[in-house]
Amino acid sequence: MMKAGMNRQRGAVFLMIAAMLSVLTVGCTSGGGETEPSVGPGDGSSAKPQGTASPAAGNQYPATLTNWIPIDPDAAATMKNLNETALYKELEKRTGTKVEFMNPALAAAGDQFNLLLASGDLPDVIQYYWNQVARGPDNAIKEKTIIRLNELIDSHAPNLSKLLKEHPEYRKLITTDEGNIYEIPYLNGDSAARVYLGINIRKDWLDKLKLQMPTTIDEWHTVLKAFKEQDPNGNGKQDEIPFLLNTGFLENWSGAWGIGVGFYQDKGKVKYGPIEPKFKELLTTIRQWYMEGLIDKDYAATDDKLRDAKVANHLLGTFEVYVASGLGRYMDLVKPQFPAFELAGAPFPVMNKGDVSKFGTKGSPFAGFGAAISSKNKNPEATVRWLDYAFGPEGHMLYNFGVEGQSYTKVDGYPKFTDQIMKNPNKLSVSQALLQYAVSNSVGTYLLDGRVTEQLASMPQQKQAKQAWGEATGENLLPLLSPTQQESTKLSSIMNDITTYYSEMINKFIMGTEPLDKFDQFVSTIKGMGIEEAIKLQQSALDRFNKR
Repeated sequence: MMKAGMNRQRGAVFLMIAAMLSVLTVGCTSGGGETEPSVGPGDGSSAKPQGTASPAAGNQYPATLTNWIPIDPDAAATMKNLNETALYKELEKRTGTKVEFMNPALAAAGDQFNLLLASGDLPDVIQYYWNQVARGPDNAIKEKTIIRLNELIDSHAPNLSKLLKEHPEYRKLITTDEGNIYEIPYLNGDSAARVYLGINIRKDWLDKLKLQMPTTIDEWHTVLKAFKEQDPNGNGKQDEIPFLLNTGFLENWSGAWGIGVGFYQDKGKVKYGPIEPKFKELLTTIRQWYMEGLIDKDYAATDDKLRDAKVANHLLGTFEVYVASGLGRYMDLVKPQFPAFELAGAPFPVMNKGDVSKFGTKGSPFAGFGAAISSKNKNPEATVRWLDYAFGPEGHMLYNFGVEGQSYTKVDGYPKFTDQIMKNPNKLSVSQALLQYAVSNSVGTYLLDGRVTEQLASMPQQKQAKQAWGEATGENLLPLLSPTQQESTKLSSIMNDITTYYSEMINKFIMGTEPLDKFDQFVSTIKGMGIEEAIKLQQSALDRFNKR
C-alpha cells in the first residue's frame, strides 16, 4: 500500500493528485486555466533549456515503448489515450518511437499503480509518484522493479544532465538518501507556478464595508464579524457566511501561531503541530469563530457543488480554492451576471502586523512524479534518450506549448497560445484544449515553462492572488524526504492511526461537541500512539536530506 501521513509535503503529493482531479475535472475557461497542482523547480524565471541540441531521430531511440501514465479527466473527456495528442503524434515523427500507452484514470491511479506492481507484468516506462512507492524507491531498485538511472542520465541524457548541473538543487531533490536517481523527473521551471492555492475573499464586500485586506488574526475577526452583521451582499438579510472552513487547509491559518497541523520544521527541528501548546490556542480561536457564527455551520458537509452554489448566490465571504479552478472559474462564471463580484487573494494570516507567514502553500521544485524505467525494459539507454528529448529545446517547446502554428505562435519570440487553446471553437475548456496538444497543465515528465502559467492564469485577480500567497516564505515546511524501508513501515503504522484519530477529534473540538478541557488528553492519546517516535524518524530523514 502507498505510504500515508508522513509529513505535510508527502501528504501534499496525494492532495495534489486529488487536486488535479478536482481542478481539471471542472475545467478552466478562458481566464482560468493553470497548472495548479504542479510542484516543480524554479528560480522565479521562465525555464527555457538552452544550448543543448536534441539529437536527430534514428536508432538511438527505441522502436517501440510501453508507457504507463495516468490520464486526467479533461484529457479522458476528449480522447481514448495519449496517442491521440498532437504532442505524441509529433514526437513519434521526430523520434521514430511508437508508444503504446496505458492510461489509467487519475482517480484510480493509486490503486492501479499498486496492482501493476503486484502483477509483475511491467511496461517499459511507469510514470507516477515513485517517491510514494511502498518501502521507498531505493527498495524498488533493490527488488529490481525499476532500475537506477544515475549513470544512464550522465551518459545518455545530455539535456537533463545539463539542467541538473545548472541547478544542483534539482539533483539533490531527485536523489534518494542512498544516492539513487530513480526516475526522470517532472520539474516546474517557474517559482510563481508553485503558488496555486490560498485564501480567497470577496473584495467587493471589503470595499463596500470600507475594510482593508486583513493580515492578522485580530483583523480577520473584525472582517468576518462585519461580513456577518453588515449585510455586504445587500439583500437586507443576515444570511452571509463569513468563512467556509476547510480543515484540510487549516495550516493556512495555524501558521499565524507558528505551527503546522502535521509535521513541520522549526530551524531544522521536526515538530508535530497538534501536540504543540499553540495548537490549543489555534483551536480556541477557530472554535470561538464557529460559535459566533463566523464559520459556516455546515462546513464539514459542504462539498464543491455546495460551495459553488454559496459563491454564486453571494453568500460566501471567505474560502480556500485554487487560483484557476476556483478564483478564475468563479470570476468567469459569476462576474458576467453580477459585475460587482470581485475576488482577491488574501495573504496568509500572521499574529503581528508586518510579520510574514513561514508556512503557506508554495510547493517544492520536485513533488516526486516522474518516469521510472522498469527492469523489464530491454533498451534502457535508448529509453533514457527518448525521455531526455523533453528537456532539449525542441522537446521543451513541444511538451509545454504543443505544435507551433496550431496551439501556439511566436510573437517577438514569445510562445503565445492561439485561439485554438484560449478560445476553443468547439467550446472546450482551456484545460481540455491544451491537453489535446501538450501536457503543461497535467502530469508528465518535462520541465514546466513559466510562460505557460503566465498565459493560463492571466486575470489580474489571479496574478494578485499568486503574489499575495507567494509572500509566505514556506521555510517551516518540510522538503520531500526519503525515509528508509524500515522507517516508512513504522511511520505508516504510527501515522495511519494518528491521522484517523486527529480527523475524528478536530471537528469535535471546533464544533464544541468535545470540550477544549480535553486537549491535554488529546495530546496524551497521540503521544501514546507513538508520535514521538514518528518525530524522531522524520528528524533522521530530514538530517539525511540536509547532508545530501
